[in-house]
Formats: sequence, C-alpha cells, structure tokens
Amino acid sequence: MIGIFLTLRNIRRIYAVFFLLLFVLFLWITNFRHIKGYDTRLFLEIDPLAAAASFLTSWTVYKGLILSLVIIVGTLLFGRFFCSWICPMGIVNQIAGTVFNKLRAVDAIQLNGYRTFYRLKYYLLAAVVVLAALGSLQTGLLDPISFITRSFTISVFPALNHLLRGIYLKQPLFHGGTLLGLIFLAVIFANRFLPRFWCRALCPLGALLGILSYGPLMRIWRDVDRCTDCKKCLGNCHGGCDPHAALRVTECHLCMNCIVDCPEDAIHYGLPKTASAEHLPLDISRRRLIECALVGAVSFPIMKSTITSQTSPRYNVIRPPGAIAEGDFLRRCLKCGECMKACPTNAIQPALLEAGFEGIWTPILINAIGYCEYNCVLCGHVCPTGAISPLSIEKKLGKPTKQQPVKIGTAFYDRGRCLPWAMHTECIVCEEVCPTSPKAIWFETVDMQMRDGSTKRLKRPYVDAKLCVGCGICENKCPIRDHAAVRVTSIGETRSRTNQMILKP
Repeated sequence: MIGIFLTLRNIRRIYAVFFLLLFVLFLWITNFRHIKGYDTRLFLEIDPLAAAASFLTSWTVYKGLILSLVIIVGTLLFGRFFCSWICPMGIVNQIAGTVFNKLRAVDAIQLNGYRTFYRLKYYLLAAVVVLAALGSLQTGLLDPISFITRSFTISVFPALNHLLRGIYLKQPLFHGGTLLGLIFLAVIFANRFLPRFWCRALCPLGALLGILSYGPLMRIWRDVDRCTDCKKCLGNCHGGCDPHAALRVTECHLCMNCIVDCPEDAIHYGLPKTASAEHLPLDISRRRLIECALVGAVSFPIMKSTITSQTSPRYNVIRPPGAIAEGDFLRRCLKCGECMKACPTNAIQPALLEAGFEGIWTPILINAIGYCEYNCVLCGHVCPTGAISPLSIEKKLGKPTKQQPVKIGTAFYDRGRCLPWAMHTECIVCEEVCPTSPKAIWFETVDMQMRDGSTKRLKRPYVDAKLCVGCGICENKCPIRDHAAVRVTSIGETRSRTNQMILKP
C-alpha cells in the first residue's frame, strides 16, 4: 500500500506542496511582527535567472545568490526539475490548470502536445539578457519568483487581509495594486485555455533552465520496443514535451506523470537503455532569437533617453533607506516587492512610471500612505540583491559614533497651505511627531496682528535641513489631508553626491 502511494508522481506532489507552503510561510513572516532573522529571501536567492542577470548588470554576485548554484548544478545533472518540484509560480499554475480543466482524456492529450509558440520564452529570455548585459535589469518583470512574490505582496495578501483580517495590523494599500492583481489573475486564468501557459510559453527562467537541461546526465527515456503509441503519457504532461515521441528534453519539467501513466512501462527516468528513443534538440529559430536580442538592444537607449529619476534632477523619487546610488540601484533591483512586505508603515510602494519605464515596480516611498519608521531597517535585510544595503539601526541613526545619519530626503514647507503661516491657526503636529534628536522642526514665535486688530501669538514652523533625515512622518501626519503643507523630496539624500541643495567640492 505504501509503495502504491509513493509513486514518483506522489513524491513530486509532496515536494511541490511543501515548497509552495514554505514560500507562503516565508512571505507571511516577512513582516515586522514576525521576521526574526529567517532567510525569507530563499526562493529569490536560489533563482538562477536573478543571479545571472544581476551579475551581468553589476558584474558582482550578491552573496545570497550563490545558492542558485544548487539549482544550476542540479539542472545540469538531473534535468529541469525546478519547474514542477520547487517553483511556486509553476505549482500555482499547475493547481489552477487542474481546477480549470476537467477534460476528457482525448482533449487533454491534444492540449498537452508541443506547440511552436512555446519558443516565445526563449526569445523573451534573449531580450532581457541583452538588456541586462547593457546595464538594465528587467528580468524581474517576468521572472516567476519575482513575479509571484510581487503579486502576493501587493495584491493577494492585501486582498486576503481585507476578507479575513489578521495578516497585517492594518489594511495595506499599494500604489497600482489593482493593476498588478489583474495581471496576476490573467496569468492564472490563462490556464483555462492551455495548462501551464505561463510556464510553457512566457517564463524566461524556464527558458534558462531549458537551455541548462539540454544534455542532463539523468532524463526521461522512452523504450520504442514497448511503446504502443497510445499517447496516454500526454494526458498529464506538465511541459508539453511530447514524451510519446522524440522527447523534447529542454521542455520536460520532470513531473514524472508520463512514467506513472504509461500502461506498458515503456518510460523510465535515468540512464538510456538499448531501445531508448532519441531526443529532439532545442527548438528555436536563430533568426527570431537575433531579432529579439536586437529588440532588447534597441530598447536600452530608448529607456535611457526618456525623463527618469536619473536623467532629470527635478524628476526624482524617494528610495528606501540604504538604497544604493540610483544607477546601481536600477541595475540591482529585481522588483520583487520583499521590501514592501516588510515595511511596517506601508510607506514603500511599487513605482509605476515615476522613475521611468526602467524603474517600473521598483520601491519608492509615498509619504501620503506611510512614512519611514525611524528605528526600522527591515527593508535592507530582506533585499536579495543588495539594491538596498542592510543597515543596523545604529548606522541608520548615526549613533553612537556621531556619524551622519542616513538621509533619504529633506522636508520643505508650503507656507501657502501651512495653518500657522497661511491661516493664522495654531498647529504643532509636525514638530510633535518629528523623531530626530534634537528635532529637525523648530518654531519661531511671532505676534501676529489679526484682521480685527487683535494680536495673536503663533508658532511658525521651520525645517533644519541639517537634522532632517527625510523620514516623511511630518508629511504623513500633517492635518492638511490632500496636499500636505510639509512635503519631503529626495534632495539631500545620502546616496547621491549630486542630488544636493549645495554641491560640495
């Protein structure tokens, strides 16, 4: 009985459920209430595409990404096991395909055959790799681990919290969350028409693993003497790799379903036998591959020639504390959303076009939604690539060594909207919430002559730019709710020598 249960398919399912639950658990504990030093970045760190692309853009490999060698070496030896055994995006797509597609056996066989448009993922891989080699990291747009992490962080978990409560202390709100949620739902719903559509046709990580699995030591083999061409092996094939014919080994996800479903025991995994069928090579068009590489090369100067946070100093964004210089930041950031999940005040948001197309879905601070908690450094400790450097609280605050604190911007007053300045109304909220010591906001007490001739004593606020760190709590708590009377910009940020009010020699 135990032997029947522990078929290769069921073993794979046990691993798949384990890794999916582990992924969800890591996302859940990537939160200031739960994170206790766990390696919640594990799935991003074992991602070979993230490691390869970040290496091409920055010529460095962040220490955590060395773990991706486990997947690379495993794929070279055993084939493309990651997609059906470990990848949470692949597992979610497989579950969705199973739920959506209750098909007759003949229809399942027809749907699971190989199709030429499965080449698309290789062409997408070529485009993003060329962009990475030129210095623009865009793999995070389609990389499955970044994609599902971002989708769960910005759309799925907030939606569940709205329905069930308990995931967050307060309901999170994310910039562009509906758009990202709709994209994720579209990818999942595509399984209604073709099982594992994302994995088979769009996934650039799958394409990279397919290339790595071109000639693995261990693979699926079909015994031509035993095979009766019943095609039952196609009924539950994950990769659409044609195990009934000349297997396309680069498309095989090692789901092991064909081995279990074959009534003649004509399919096995391991080393070839005398009667084993030949395998087909990687199916791509060199011309299409070159064309897509050229699209990536042409896209690079287009992205760099538009107005962004780099090309225009008046068009800047506020990055989280510890973020490295903007050019290097864009070459490192995977757009995964881990920092957004860890932020306790919901201040870190996904950018839309504030930083140009190159910076889409990278983290920015929107103080109208939250603020940078003065004693919090979680965002840097969950970043998998070092785009946000891990800081200690002491280093962020500049204590106790009397160094300059990390500055992400500077606050400025709009005196036309500030209550004491414009309305002659008492208000000291901004000074009360300012966390620096001594406070960056101070008052000048003045006697104002009112319209009726009476005199009123008021405290008018000012910002000491040398003490302000740009945390944004003053903007967030300002009682003027539409456009706050005090607003923070990135000017004066520690990470830039040029984005300063007064340039130093």
